[in-house]
Amino acid sequence: MALTEDFRSRWLPVAAVVVTLTLWASAFVAIRHLGHDFSAGALSLGRLAVGAVALGVVALSRGVPRPSGRDWLSLLVIGVLWFGVYNVSLNQGERHVDAGTAAMLIQISPVLIALLATLFLGDRFTGWLGLGLALAFAGVVLIGLSQPGGHNDLIGVGLCLLAALVYSISLVVQKPLVSRLSAVHVTWLACTIGAIACLPFAGQLVHDTARASVSDVWWVIYLGVFPTAIAFTTYAFALQHMSASSLGITTYLVPPLTIFLGWLFLGEVPPTMAYAGGALALVGVAVARRKPRPREVAPQPA
Repeated sequence: MALTEDFRSRWLPVAAVVVTLTLWASAFVAIRHLGHDFSAGALSLGRLAVGAVALGVVALSRGVPRPSGRDWLSLLVIGVLWFGVYNVSLNQGERHVDAGTAAMLIQISPVLIALLATLFLGDRFTGWLGLGLALAFAGVVLIGLSQPGGHNDLIGVGLCLLAALVYSISLVVQKPLVSRLSAVHVTWLACTIGAIACLPFAGQLVHDTARASVSDVWWVIYLGVFPTAIAFTTYAFALQHMSASSLGITTYLVPPLTIFLGWLFLGEVPPTMAYAGGALALVGVAVARRKPRPREVAPQPA
């Protein structure tokens, strides 16, 4: 019994992290693969509709959420930005850049979150944050310069950066919300709102689905069930058993996982200089997350 409890407390959170990161990395590859057959908006609606249904099964099994009026406003912002704008921007961006490059660009979001926290949550702007911000965006510039398609690929870089920005804004808005509602309920409601926001793409989704192969339709369902519903659920489970900072560091593994999966399934890898840019951006993220040492207070005379 003790061995079973020790296994659950120690290894199940690790397994949840591995599942989450692998599924999130696979999403970049699936989006890149589907970009030839599904428009950005249609793919977003398909993924979010499937994800909302799958997440609803999990969320409602844990009770019915009762958000306040203020909570609904936050959920509306998160749903439209994180699930709506994020997905459309990323899907369109990956029509211009490879999956690994997109993953590296999204990974600068912790720097943006830290910057937004100083502007809106009262966190202190530190020299480490300033240096990390400079390094991260120097890495973005290198990634942009590495793209072989010129202006067209720079549009893809810009769209991925837009996705990173709205994701960062959404997490800052979400921070106080998850103290009042469970993470699974927040994710389900936001995903549902995002799907509703993407309803103008319903006609395009019907058109693209009719022309797509059966395997590609299943890939859209995969995006909704696995990287969306299952990955967010395993992430929430891991967050219950690990510190947010420790869990956040593990997301550094998403870009290399994505690059490997992109090479394995799509036969494509980022341009050589993009690796240097991605590494520089990740260094910037690590530097920005560094906390200043507390000042030692001299003992006061009795």
